[in-house]
Amino acid sequence: MKKIAVVTGTRAEYGLLAPLMHKIKASSSLQLQLVVTGAHLLAEFGLTADDITREGFVIDKSVPEISSASTGAEVAKQVGAGLMAFTAAFEELTPDAVLLLGDRYELLAAATAAFFLGAPIVHLHGGEVTHGAFDDAIRHTISQFARVHAVAAPEYAERLIRAGAHPDTVHIVGGFGVDSLHSVEKLTKVELEAELGIRLQDPLLLVTYHPVTAAHHDTAAEIQSLVSALAFFPGATVVFTLPNADPEHGVIAEALKEAVKSKENWHLFPSLGGKRYLSVLAYASAVVGNSSSGLLEAPTLGVPTVNIGPRQDGRLVARSVLSCGTDQADIEGTITRALSEGFVESLVGMETAYGQAGATDRVLALLKSTAFDTLEPKKYFDFSVQK
Repeated sequence: MKKIAVVTGTRAEYGLLAPLMHKIKASSSLQLQLVVTGAHLLAEFGLTADDITREGFVIDKSVPEISSASTGAEVAKQVGAGLMAFTAAFEELTPDAVLLLGDRYELLAAATAAFFLGAPIVHLHGGEVTHGAFDDAIRHTISQFARVHAVAAPEYAERLIRAGAHPDTVHIVGGFGVDSLHSVEKLTKVELEAELGIRLQDPLLLVTYHPVTAAHHDTAAEIQSLVSALAFFPGATVVFTLPNADPEHGVIAEALKEAVKSKENWHLFPSLGGKRYLSVLAYASAVVGNSSSGLLEAPTLGVPTVNIGPRQDGRLVARSVLSCGTDQADIEGTITRALSEGFVESLVGMETAYGQAGATDRVLALLKSTAFDTLEPKKYFDFSVQK
């Protein structure tokens, strides 16, 4: 059996990976090795490692050396410590391949360790661009380490090939967010209200705002503008989830904790978990903030997205995504447009940029068919010479 080590460090990434992990686990020719790190291991982010085990997975290795960081220096130190820890973990697990999704700094440590140990990397969702986060550079770096690429759209495949990936190693599989929506049995509204202990009255706004890490920003001012803009909709139910573990996440978290104190219909959750998050998303009137789920998953459900600031700049967007700046008036106006009857009606029959369901099965087939032990060392493919 081929041993496939899957690394996860955040709730969002795990939600995309879980359907594939279940299929790897059930396979007669693949063995799942699960390595958990980052925010999954922290109580302040909901200790989502417990959600992973409740879903039936066995955590083979934990890497607590990477947790949450308040500054770039802390990120750098944790990546260094994580590199040593991932090296030890992979030496013990001896995976035939290491599967990584996306662009988090936790994965940079894992990718570096796997590369020097000679474990082939299968990279999911490479070739994408997010100008407003340092994740952008990390994603491209992981792609350079990877031997096999499974991308969400043709534009992303072309970008990887221009960057030196051999076309034979780049596979267009579609978006994992589309698959997660089809594979998770969502809760009814009554079940969801009972589990969350709140009333979900329309309009329902699902809000996640992460730190901007690669552009000029003032995190405190940005989150205050968002909170003030949301107050312009006093009848709305607002469900906040905490930001990820990037630098300055604490500024956002403290502002949100203070904001919900005086609003009966505003609610803050460290983590909703995959099923509950997708269930809230399905009933949402709009997604607000700068989370990738507003661009990857929300359009599949036809839910409008108010995409704030530069964090996601460069991604493919559906026409359900309305982008705006970070000042209060701009956010207010964009939410008003997203909730308007005319805009919602215009989204009927909309196609998204990330294809149809099936990414999970396509990657599963790729894992089964790839002879990882015979892969040649990665060589630069000169796109300009081949044209």
